[in-house]
Amino acid sequence: MITNKKIKYIIGKYKELFEALENYDKTRELPSQRKRIDITLSVRTLDKLAKMKEKTGKSISAIIEERIK
Repeated sequence: MITNKKIKYIIGKYKELFEALENYDKTRELPSQRKRIDITLSVRTLDKLAKMKEKTGKSISAIIEERIK
């Protein structure tokens, strides 16, 4: 039998997962989903990103996501 103590433990342990599922119910989007967007950047910024891409071997979108996190 599941007790209130076990329920609280499970909810506490997997809090982020429950929040993601709750958000999915509201928005139909998961946090791990990706969306394509159009943005305007300066040529200088694009050059820096291209150099970082060559240096690290990561995609430009991965570099941007890492910097924002």
